[in-house]
Amino acid sequence: VQLVESGGGLVQAGGSLTLSCVASGNIYKVNTMRWYRQAPGKQRDLVASITSGGTSDYADFMKGRFTISRDNAKNTVYLQLNSLKPEDTAVYYCNADIKHSPSYEYDYWGQGTQVTVSS
Repeated sequence: VQLVESGGGLVQAGGSLTLSCVASGNIYKVNTMRWYRQAPGKQRDLVASITSGGTSDYADFMKGRFTISRDNAKNTVYLQLNSLKPEDTAVYYCNADIKHSPSYEYDYWGQGTQVTVSS
């Protein structure tokens, strides 16, 4: 199984980006999908999560600026980043709980996509 993120880049403060993450490989079902971020020298923090049923949850620091969504048919999760601030600069990682069979579930990570917000 692979998780591949895309959509990162350089954007000015106040701008927007949409990140995507596609899961591929031997997949029976993709359960909860999440976005994390890690700034240089800091720990990796959970940004948002979404269940297979579409229930989402967000970290407090986002204050309504980010939106997580998913397309189950495409095994894809998105993160819409709005009103970006320089402090949002980080590598954004996709994470997913993936079943290869009805019995077994594993935790997978993508390689990350860089988001840089200039002031």
